[in-house]
Amino acid sequence: MASNKPKGIVVFSGGSAANNLVDVFKAVREDKKCQLSYVIPISDNGGSSSELIRVFGGPGIGDVRSRLVRLIPDDPDHDDSEKAAIKIFFNHRLPKDQGAARQEWMQIVDASHSLWTNISTAKKELMRAILNSVNFEILKRMRPSSTFDFSGASIGNLFLTGARLFTGSFESAIYLLSSICSVPNHTSVLPAINTNFTHHISAGLANGTIITGQNSISHPSETTALDTTPLTAHEDTERHDLIEDANLPGTLPTLRKQYINFSKTDEDDLPARIERLWYINPYGQEIRLAANPAVLAALGQAQAIIYSIGSLYTSLIPSLILKGVGAAVANPSIKYKILILNSTNDRETGPSSSPFSALDFVGAIAKACAESQSISPSREVGKEEYCNYVTHVVHLTGPGTPAVEREALKQIGIETIKVYGRRGEGEGFTRYDEKGLVQALEVTMGRRDPRKDKVRRNTLEG
Repeated sequence: MASNKPKGIVVFSGGSAANNLVDVFKAVREDKKCQLSYVIPISDNGGSSSELIRVFGGPGIGDVRSRLVRLIPDDPDHDDSEKAAIKIFFNHRLPKDQGAARQEWMQIVDASHSLWTNISTAKKELMRAILNSVNFEILKRMRPSSTFDFSGASIGNLFLTGARLFTGSFESAIYLLSSICSVPNHTSVLPAINTNFTHHISAGLANGTIITGQNSISHPSETTALDTTPLTAHEDTERHDLIEDANLPGTLPTLRKQYINFSKTDEDDLPARIERLWYINPYGQEIRLAANPAVLAALGQAQAIIYSIGSLYTSLIPSLILKGVGAAVANPSIKYKILILNSTNDRETGPSSSPFSALDFVGAIAKACAESQSISPSREVGKEEYCNYVTHVVHLTGPGTPAVEREALKQIGIETIKVYGRRGEGEGFTRYDEKGLVQALEVTMGRRDPRKDKVRRNTLEG
């Protein structure tokens, strides 16, 4: 018996960049009246997540947390002070000074902090129970060689970690935070891998260089390890083995250090292009991992896939190379596979002397999806295969935007849709206009006649 339930939309994305488009995806979902699923990677080992991973192990949860909190509904017709307070609470970060951070943390767990204002007693005591639980786990793990550093810690990340440790289930922790945040049932946030373990990535450059750990790939930061005395690799490993943390003895030191302080705006070029990305075990050896079954189920019921803006190799590729994903994406029953091209190139899609074009972005996605299905990571992917994984490219135009080879893409069966963007005050790059992007996605997915939409002229050029 055929189901009348409309097929869903699956969005592959990372954290902060795609958070800016949540209202766009919400509008498209409402237009389609279907399920919306966000697939989020769990390989981030930078920022306050690095300290949670060092002490507790487990997945990188920052992007999952930020998407759940971003999905807290806004109702302009009602004054919902509790939802606003919860959003502020879970987005709050402790001070960068370690002493001040610990002091503020204690004010939060003993309920004397002003962040609790406007949060109902029932939710407050549930949230406090989880935070006190993770605080107890921090105290249990305290050793002379290893104490938890609260500097810049995200309260939402601490909560999600506490819920995972309390329930023993990452999936349950997401369900709890999703419930507290009142995320609608028609929208789900799915970690690319459903795991209680830490999984790291490495990237291989065209010049043969291998970079280990997402933080080092995406935005290298100041290392804040307990002792920064220069040592040989062997001595460095032995020194870290004396520290009691969540890492196995012999784990690569670069995966055990704290990377609390970093900047996403002050980035140096990579010495060469990234050619491939893969998962590694704690000793740096390549491993192949299966995707979260819930992700494969969402793809199996999808009418459209959207690759959102964000870091190509650390936000999109870690989800696409997982076993099962490539075959699910290639399913011809999924008619629309839409890449929203970044408005500018970053560290991962450079260097500046050889920036990625639209065809390069599409090629990287196709290669990752093909690798997901293949035992051999070195298999070449012909351009004629690209349309199995990307059918449409939505892009901006203007200074600094990636080049778009319209004719070359058309020849291999990929359509391009140009959207006129806007420049924010003081910004050196073009942003997508929300109305224009919604229109582009709706037109691409075959629902609306653009001549009937009341949007400003020349927003869209097919």
